[in-house]
Amino acid sequence: MQTFPAPAKLNLFLHVVGRRPDGYHLLQTVFRLLDFYDEIDLDVRDDGLIRLLTPLKNVPVEQDLCVRAAKLLQNESGTQLGVDIAMHKHIPMGGGLGGGSSDAATMLMALNELWRLNWEHSRLQALGLKLGADVPVFIFGENAFAEGVGEQLTALSLPQAWYLVIVPPVNVSTAEIFSNKELTRNTIPITIPPFSIWDGHNDLEPVVCGLYPEVSRSLEWLKSLENTKITAMSGSGACVFSEFATESQANAALARLPADMRGFVARGLDGHPLKP
Repeated sequence: MQTFPAPAKLNLFLHVVGRRPDGYHLLQTVFRLLDFYDEIDLDVRDDGLIRLLTPLKNVPVEQDLCVRAAKLLQNESGTQLGVDIAMHKHIPMGGGLGGGSSDAATMLMALNELWRLNWEHSRLQALGLKLGADVPVFIFGENAFAEGVGEQLTALSLPQAWYLVIVPPVNVSTAEIFSNKELTRNTIPITIPPFSIWDGHNDLEPVVCGLYPEVSRSLEWLKSLENTKITAMSGSGACVFSEFATESQANAALARLPADMRGFVARGLDGHPLKP
């Protein structure tokens, strides 16, 4: 088997700027890739079968994003090959860190190589969008400013940074938050260039904090820290984070984490490990 990494992401800000007639929300956000990974072991099969050797609890195999990604690419490419999949999950599920989307993106990129399809990354991105709005940015492979439903991507060069990420003990439903009547959907769009990452906010944050006190408490604790550059919720939560200029500052904050909170420190990446 060969092992492939699937990095987490943070949304440094997330603005909801409107809604399409089909109900999808129009967003503006900045994606930052992290050196915190799921790992996927893959072994090519000659018989066309796609097997998940490590099913996730409470996730039917046919709904698993890795399986769906493999079957979608198999169908679209017409390959006769299959694959055995072994997942090693580290990115929290339902945390707003993009774990499932990143896993799907890594599947598409890795199988493109292992099945010798030689598809362009742009073609994989278009396919990834069928699996979820966050999948294309991982295939894009760079930190990015995203618009539309998250698929219109512009590469960004971001400064080196370290992040303390807190993982509250709750799973937040993205659909629940986006359908909440309290969600504002009229943030004024920004243009690039210029804009400041540090002037952004997460429009979903007030809704999530109102429904999940654990998220609100974690955010308030982070806001009490010194030396932070950004403190926000990622995506639709539940994970929240603070950005630091140095690893030592982030680790010092982690050392002060209350005993009933769980978190980790990760470095911001310049690009995806699988990007050519």
